[in-house]
Amino acid sequence: MKVLVTGAAGMLGRKFCQELAGRGEIAGQKVDSLTMCDIVDSPPIPASPFTIRSIACDLAEPGVAERVVVDRPDIVLHSAAVVSGEAEADFDKGYRINVDGTKHLFEAIRNGGHRPRVIFTSSIAVFGAPFPALIGEEFFETPLTSYGAQKAIGELLLTDYTRKGFFDGIGIRLPTICVRPGKPNLAASSFFSGIIREPLNGQEAILPVPDTVRHWFASPRSAVRFFFRAAEIDGASVGDRRNLSMPGLSATVGEMIESLRRCAGSERVNLIRRSPDPTIMRIVEGWARALDASRACGLGFEAEKNFDEIIQAHIDDERIVL
Repeated sequence: MKVLVTGAAGMLGRKFCQELAGRGEIAGQKVDSLTMCDIVDSPPIPASPFTIRSIACDLAEPGVAERVVVDRPDIVLHSAAVVSGEAEADFDKGYRINVDGTKHLFEAIRNGGHRPRVIFTSSIAVFGAPFPALIGEEFFETPLTSYGAQKAIGELLLTDYTRKGFFDGIGIRLPTICVRPGKPNLAASSFFSGIIREPLNGQEAILPVPDTVRHWFASPRSAVRFFFRAAEIDGASVGDRRNLSMPGLSATVGEMIESLRRCAGSERVNLIRRSPDPTIMRIVEGWARALDASRACGLGFEAEKNFDEIIQAHIDDERIVL
């Protein structure tokens, strides 16, 4: 089994590759090789049981994707993307990376003449307000950001290339992933992780939105499990609608903070400083609050049931000592 991961230097791509090395197999088959692709060098994975090829490249450049898929991978995880805040701030860059890069990769696979499983990391940003209390399977994709529009385009491409038999695609609409380790990124949702991560590390965190803001979450641990499940399910069981809203949990900022208090104490909560940001608040107003993920759940996808579990997963995975 040959595996290709784009965005392998990113948080989720890196975690997936590390888990893959630990398992040594995917979809019930032994992994023979892994290609890690990103705009920068991907971090090394020590003691990997399979060969690893690392490529630093730009998929949006003509001819690059062909080099990336030259060994005809059996499974492709396409997680390379410009994140939400950056895509909104830099219109050209967002479309170049998120749309052109995706199209080049899909075309390279099509022209290669084999039919791999392609897992596309989409986002709940494909949905736009006004929202019902629960976003169901029939809710229209009406994104209100450039990032959401770019992901919706990727979903359409994935569905059409699958329909034509060029590959077997599964689109994964990720909830906001929290708690993200490391430093804040340029995603507009970065503060959701920041108000948990920074206090756990004894640092001040900035909260730019009211405590009443509600959103849809899953942990990095769950996201990696989503990818593995997407690699192994029978495409026929998914049907013609190839993009799935992933399970998660709906929580307000206030509920997140109370979970932090239970898991780490009031001293950590006191490190959160409220500083309203109208730009962030305007973007947040167009985000999904709760989704019906019953179709994905019926296919075996699972996530956390409460926010305490998400915080504890971060504490355990990042080896945080309280």
